[in-house]
Amino acid sequence: MTTTSPCACLKCTCQVEEAKAVVVGGKVFCSEACSTGHLNHEPCHGAGSCGCSCGD
Repeated sequence: MTTTSPCACLKCTCQVEEAKAVVVGGKVFCSEACSTGHLNHEPCHGAGSCGCSCGD
């Protein structure tokens, strides 16, 4: 069984598979960009993402 959680990024509405998630401070994120707070204004669904298209 696959466990999913909502991405902790406020811009996202996606569910991310915990085994593939980026976990920072106990929070689950769908991508590296979300986990760093979009420091360079990258899209949520950029490189390393779960494949979501939310959170531009």
